[in-house]
Amino acid sequence: MAQARRIDDFGGVTLNDAAIADAANALATAERDRSQIRLLSETYPGMTMDDAYAVQAAWVRMKRAAGDPAIGWKIGLTSKAMQAALSIDIPDSGVLLGSMAFANGADIPTGRFIQPRVEAEIAFVIKETIDPARASIEAILAATDYVAPALEILDTRVTRLDPHNGRPRTICDTIADNAANGGIVMGEPVRDLAGLDLRFVGAVVSRNGEVEETGLGAGVLGNPLVSLAWLVERLAAYGDRIEAGQIVLSGSFIRPVEAPPGSRFLGDFGGFGRVSCCFL
Repeated sequence: MAQARRIDDFGGVTLNDAAIADAANALATAERDRSQIRLLSETYPGMTMDDAYAVQAAWVRMKRAAGDPAIGWKIGLTSKAMQAALSIDIPDSGVLLGSMAFANGADIPTGRFIQPRVEAEIAFVIKETIDPARASIEAILAATDYVAPALEILDTRVTRLDPHNGRPRTICDTIADNAANGGIVMGEPVRDLAGLDLRFVGAVVSRNGEVEETGLGAGVLGNPLVSLAWLVERLAAYGDRIEAGQIVLSGSFIRPVEAPPGSRFLGDFGGFGRVSCCFL
């Protein structure tokens, strides 16, 4: 596939509109057929993060045009371990869609995802649109309606290893793939935010009754509120923002846990709440 290029408004070399549309269509086909595609970074050598976010945005536009509304954002690659795995030092972000929301305790239908995995996170529900010019962690907390324990379901429409040369995916593959967004399961709201130190909110994540991972909110860039501040800045660079009513997944503080059929997951956040789901 040809890689015709243009210069974007930021001065970087990026894929042209046709290539971006082709990549977004490939992701849509992968989701529909439940079959992963080759690394986009191999199909488009030299792909930049600006390219990847453009592909993500094109894919999201397709979903929204088909009647799947955007309900918020997710932040990924917030832990040192996950950043090291992709040889990067910054997080990434994706868009939450209405079809991704599952009720607490939900049964996930067989075949709903390609290769699901589960992470534990703190979700924020925003009550006031956040002004990027005043995005301190104090302002973000003041704009928060409530927080909740959450499980994120990851799914990858792009293969983790290139089948031709065994090369692992890059940050660009992950971003283009909507930051591996698959689903979100939220627990009960926690509205009393006064004196709540999110760094010390932790979870024990079990699969089929066996503890798989544990972690603390401090694993998310030191503080989940710092993660949201990063997202505000990232979105502002692309002319976007976190708006009132949106959900934000602040980032996982555990490693992803594989979720084959028959997996029952419980995220026990102690006094913060519990959240669960089952993959049929």
